[in-house]
Formats: sequence, C-alpha cells, structure tokens
Amino acid sequence: LTALGALVVPSLFAHLPSPALAGGMAAKLFTAQTWLSTGCGLLLLLLHRPDQGNPETGRAQSAMMFMLLGVLLALLSEFAIAPRIVNRENLRLWHSVGSVMFALQWLCAGVTFWKMTRKSG
Repeated sequence: LTALGALVVPSLFAHLPSPALAGGMAAKLFTAQTWLSTGCGLLLLLLHRPDQGNPETGRAQSAMMFMLLGVLLALLSEFAIAPRIVNRENLRLWHSVGSVMFALQWLCAGVTFWKMTRKSG
C-alpha cells in the first residue's frame, strides 16, 4: 500500500507525459493492488483460524476483523469509487473519498500486522 500510494503513483504523474496517461496507469495499478490485497486477505482468513481454547484468540479475532475491513474497503474502492473517478464524476469529491479509503486500508493493514506480531504478556 505504501509503495504504490506514496511512491509509484506520484512518480507516474511526475514522469508520464500527461495526467490522463498517468491516471489511467494509476487506475490499473490500484486495481491490481485491490486483487492482490483481496487474495492475501482471503488466504489469511483461510489459514488463520484461531483456536477457541487459546488465550490469544480474542486478539487474533480482532486482527482478522481489521484485515477483513481492509479487504472490504479495497473492494468498495474498486467497485464504488473507482468507476466514478474513471467517469470523471465530481472528480474532487471522489478522489478525496478514495484517498480517505486508501488511508483507512493502510491503517487496517497496520493494525492487523501489529496485533498479529505483538507478543502476549
């Protein structure tokens, strides 16, 4: 998320000959990121099923909730926000909404990693 949002997309707008070309390429990269994130999130859900007898279960379940929220935000961005941006529908509003949702995805990923790697005790 960080590499694409903070490095790659701004570089596209800085180095490609037109904003339209950069925007089209950025849209394709965000779509690829959505599907990669969705696949990784679903894989995590399938592989990590907390044991109900384990005291770590509550923390693992809350981590999975943040992960699922991040995946849902990515899918919502792809299917509800991106089409409006592509159609140039109230561009300022939808870019702002998309940026907020991207930041929330980043936050969900960070919380998930923090909860999953934190030592108990």
